[in-house]
Amino acid sequence: MSDVSFVKGDRMELLDDSEPDWWRVRHLRTNEEGLIPWNFVAEEKSVESEDWFFGKISRKEAEKLLLSEENQRGTYLVRDSEHNPNGFSLSVKDWEGGRGYHVKHYKIKSLDNGGYYIATNQTFSSLPELISAYSKNSLGLCHVLARSCCKPQPQIWDLGPNLRDQWEIDRSEIQLIRKLGHGNFGEVWYGKWRNNIEVAVKTLKQGSMSTQAFLQEASIMKKFRHDRLVALYAVCSKDEPVLIIQEYMCNGSLLDFLRNCDSKYLQFGDLIYIAAQVASGMAYLELKQLIHRDLAARNVLIGENNMAKICDFGLARIIEDDEYCPRQGTRFPVKWTAPEAIVYGRFSIKSDVWSFGILLMELFTYGQVPYPGMHGREVIEQVEHGYRMPKPVSHFIPDDIYRLMLLCWDSDPDKRPTFEFLNHYFEDFTITSEIPYREVSD
Repeated sequence: MSDVSFVKGDRMELLDDSEPDWWRVRHLRTNEEGLIPWNFVAEEKSVESEDWFFGKISRKEAEKLLLSEENQRGTYLVRDSEHNPNGFSLSVKDWEGGRGYHVKHYKIKSLDNGGYYIATNQTFSSLPELISAYSKNSLGLCHVLARSCCKPQPQIWDLGPNLRDQWEIDRSEIQLIRKLGHGNFGEVWYGKWRNNIEVAVKTLKQGSMSTQAFLQEASIMKKFRHDRLVALYAVCSKDEPVLIIQEYMCNGSLLDFLRNCDSKYLQFGDLIYIAAQVASGMAYLELKQLIHRDLAARNVLIGENNMAKICDFGLARIIEDDEYCPRQGTRFPVKWTAPEAIVYGRFSIKSDVWSFGILLMELFTYGQVPYPGMHGREVIEQVEHGYRMPKPVSHFIPDDIYRLMLLCWDSDPDKRPTFEFLNHYFEDFTITSEIPYREVSD
């Protein structure tokens, strides 16, 4: 069954929602039947169908979206509360002299009878009613609700409904448009699938890994889905070179992004936001008991609005290139790898935590090479003797974050923090003495 075309505002009747990713519908205007991605639609007249409702996004993500330049003061969104399972939060863009643009957050509390309120003297029977009232009068908020924030496009996990499980595609469907660079495994291209969907295409160098081992690893990668992992769409493995078709991220690798960006456009708060996103993706791998093995700024990709996603998880395990061997390989990422993984080959989620500490140093030094001036062999010896990178004097890193890096580099893997902890740490990291949630006086 093929997919159905639709635009915002179209109405469809749901015929079958038993599949996790693609739902069968009948389009009420064209009468066409077919499949649509479930996360592009919402039940009519539900809160989820409202332009202002963003669902499960983090506070940091809400701030990033609202602070976008095109948004005026009073731009707002409603999101699920991070701490109260049945509650919501209202996030509003504001401006004050001395502070400039910033975001204020308000808790939307629920009443026992099903209504909602921000201030106890103003209660409403539904969320749309509450939003409507605050859109006419600020009623104690920092600003009247002017317009809802633009929603980012939902994540696509498959190129089409027929490519969910059978994701070997014909080479002729891929158009290579522009070479983006070189990776560990071969070239990376910007391209299009069927002249329509933007994709990134990786070519696997002949001999870099067995096609069979790669396809096995890719089938694992395809199963795991998280907003902070780059989506693997398809492969072309019948001929050499093998092509990996994945989600395209417009700003390339985090490493190049850090080195080439103007630091006034990438401020400390943006770096914290990127750290939180990488930790979130790694916390998901931790939960699923997967190991990345090559976590570094070069293996994180950046999209619109500083959105970060981790790529190439698991691939390091199946490289057959001798240059990528832990002991003598010249291309093995010694400076990112935990000592127990280099010396004994013991890779674990805790060796990924060590690598995350190195990635943090790359991040806060805008892409500086770790252990500047030291070569690989020297790094191995020094780290074994207890040496750790000092806090840089050339870049701003708060003592708390440097202490966190040192925890990631504990010689005992069990004493290193979990990614779950690291994710919460950066999600909750406040840069100013901003009040977490505003109260509206009665």
